[in-house]
Amino acid sequence: MDTRTPANGKTDPAVKQVALIKAAMPSVYGAIKAKAAAIGDEAYALVRRGARGEADCFYAFEGGRVVGTPFCQAVTADVAVAMVEFGVGFVCIWPIVAGKGGDGAN
Repeated sequence: MDTRTPANGKTDPAVKQVALIKAAMPSVYGAIKAKAAAIGDEAYALVRRGARGEADCFYAFEGGRVVGTPFCQAVTADVAVAMVEFGVGFVCIWPIVAGKGGDGAN
């Protein structure tokens, strides 16, 4: 994932969240790499956009850690209920990317 410093010289806020994903969220990181295999580098761009605070791009949780920005739709609350009910270990929420693995399989 690209974590370069922007042209304005300020530290990209995505850097810290990407580092957290790589260091402490192995299942989320694996899901990101799988998504990138399916749709290309757009997956990494969505992660960075969500990490910078843009809604409806990327949101994930694993082991009590949360990265990205919640989706504007009520999907986040539904996912939280499902996590508790089914005891899932991690969740990655992606937008539907037309024609690129956006069928809900991931």
